[in-house]
Amino acid sequence: MSDRDGSPISGACSNDGLVRLQKHLAQSGVASRRKCEEVMLDGLVEVDGEIVTRLGTKVDPATAVIRVGGKRLPPISPNVYLVLNKPRGVVSTMSDPEGRPTLTDFVSDRPERLFHVGRLDTDTSGLILLTNDGEFAHRMAHPSYEVHKTYVAEVQGEATRETVDQLLAGVTLEDGPVTVLRARIVSTGQGNAKGRSIVELVIHEGRNRIVRRLLDHLGHPVRKLTRIAIGPVELRQLKDGSVRELTYEELGGLLDSASL
Repeated sequence: MSDRDGSPISGACSNDGLVRLQKHLAQSGVASRRKCEEVMLDGLVEVDGEIVTRLGTKVDPATAVIRVGGKRLPPISPNVYLVLNKPRGVVSTMSDPEGRPTLTDFVSDRPERLFHVGRLDTDTSGLILLTNDGEFAHRMAHPSYEVHKTYVAEVQGEATRETVDQLLAGVTLEDGPVTVLRARIVSTGQGNAKGRSIVELVIHEGRNRIVRRLLDHLGHPVRKLTRIAIGPVELRQLKDGSVRELTYEELGGLLDSASL
C-alpha cells in the first residue's frame, strides 16, 4: 500500500512513531501532499488545540487531535466503525437464544469481534453502529453525551402543526419528560395513504421504545419507524441489510460528540 506520491505508508513513521503532519494529512485523504502544505500555511490545521503552520512538524497519528478547517480528523486506529441499515424483524443483539435473525448475520464475514452501539427495537429499521472500540460504544450510548438521533415515523392520523408544537414543547411520559430537538411533518395522507402521516423528529434519548411511546401519547400510533441518522452519520442510500464503514468526517464528528 502506498500514499499519493507512491511512498510506502509503512515507512511514513520514524522510530518514535511520529510522522510529518502534511504527509499524514495526505494519507488520510485530505488532499495531495502539496495541497496539504498549502492548507497548513493558510492556518487551517490545528493539532491538540494549536494552529500549526510549520511544514515538517511531526505528530503521533494515533493520539494527536487534528482538525482541518475545524473538522476533526480521526486518529490512526486498529478499531473498526461500521454502519448497518438494520431491517425490520432483526434483533439488535449479536446472538439470540431463540434463533431469531441478529446483527451478526450481516457482519459474519468480518474478522473482528464486533458489538453494537445502542439498539433498535426489533420492529424498527434503520441505522445502527457496530464497532470493536469499547470506550467509543460506551460513550455513544450514554445519555450524558446527547448524540442526536433522527427518526422518520409513519403514523396513524393526520399530523398537524399542533402536533409539531406539542412535540417541541416537550412531552411527559410515565417515566419522565422527553425533549424533542426538532420535528417536522414530511407528508400527510393522500389517496391510499389517507389517514396516515410521515413525521420526522430528532431526539438524543435512548429510552425503551421512546419514539413510539411519544407519538402514541399524542394520538398518533406508529405504523412504521426508521432511524435515518445518528449525529453526522446518515443512512442515505444504504440498502436494507447493507453495511459500510464510517467516513473520516463522520467518525471525526462522533468522536467529538463523545469527547474522545
